[in-house]
Amino acid sequence: MVATVDFEVRKVAQSRISEVDFAHLPFGKFFSDHMFVADFVDGQWQQAQIRPYDYIRMTPANAALHYGQSIFEGLKAYKSNTGDVFIFRPHENFKRFNASALRMNMPQVPEEFFVGGMAELVNLDRNWVPKEEKSSLYIRPFMFATDEFIGVRPSDTYRFIIFSCPVGAYYNVPVRVKIEDHYTRAANGGTGTAKCAGNYAASLYPAQLAQKQGFQQLLWTDAKEHKYIEESGTMNVMFVIDGTLVTAPVSGTILDGVTRKSVLDIARDWGMKVEERRISVEELIGASEKGKLQEAFGTGTAATIANISEIGYQDQVYTLPAIENRVFSPKVLKELEDIRRGNKPDTRGWCFAV
Repeated sequence: MVATVDFEVRKVAQSRISEVDFAHLPFGKFFSDHMFVADFVDGQWQQAQIRPYDYIRMTPANAALHYGQSIFEGLKAYKSNTGDVFIFRPHENFKRFNASALRMNMPQVPEEFFVGGMAELVNLDRNWVPKEEKSSLYIRPFMFATDEFIGVRPSDTYRFIIFSCPVGAYYNVPVRVKIEDHYTRAANGGTGTAKCAGNYAASLYPAQLAQKQGFQQLLWTDAKEHKYIEESGTMNVMFVIDGTLVTAPVSGTILDGVTRKSVLDIARDWGMKVEERRISVEELIGASEKGKLQEAFGTGTAATIANISEIGYQDQVYTLPAIENRVFSPKVLKELEDIRRGNKPDTRGWCFAV
């Protein structure tokens, strides 16, 4: 149960939902009618309200723009065939959000704002939750520094906002990835385990270089030796090698993904052998050459399961088995979809009813 708080609610005069073609949804371009907003001032959260989605005013001296105190989360709401709306595992995102806040020296957000405010917001905009297959309502909670001050120190004031957008599939086809052995996503002691804005900014240039070579994303390796596989683009990454599901363990450089946890839990419940361990580039390439690399895919909120079709490494391209011949990734994707849309019992308590 989540403690309830009475928020001020200001509704839009006219909904924009008629402007959206729900049968052809891009990702992250259309935004729902309302947003949740709260400010951290004088050492406490205050002025919590739900109000019409709109631009926010900001001083050029905003501390977040200069020193990067900005964190976010991403999660989704789904609509069942009977019209019920569920948010998938919001308490996991709540815990991770506050872990990110701790690492970035920002205040903790109370559960009644993060989960309770989100539930009220999604309920108010429940007509924006798509019912179409492969579509959902993407929810973006974020927090940023708001001090009007130029100087390197933690901000004294912050703003927390939640908004949402109806989205379609993030990837429509399997992706080609390149093993990155020069640039680094995260290093030990850094902010790799925090979901902070700067981590993503640092990934854009190496990803662009890979895209110019015909790849959609990167397989990031460790910062010290570039010897071990860590993540795929902005997602955790998993491999099925000779019938075993293998993924890197959560660490200071690897994000503790909610979809990652869910996939591992399901795999174990199915009796599949699961190994959370370091996997070297050498082992991965060797498994591909021997025909033992049966599947590779990213796991994340945006895409859920993003199948990898080819892996590039040092001027060589290694082709994986065709998607139609894979067993685990399509099966676990369907399992997650059925749970999130209420098509089968939620025995693990993952779906939060709105």
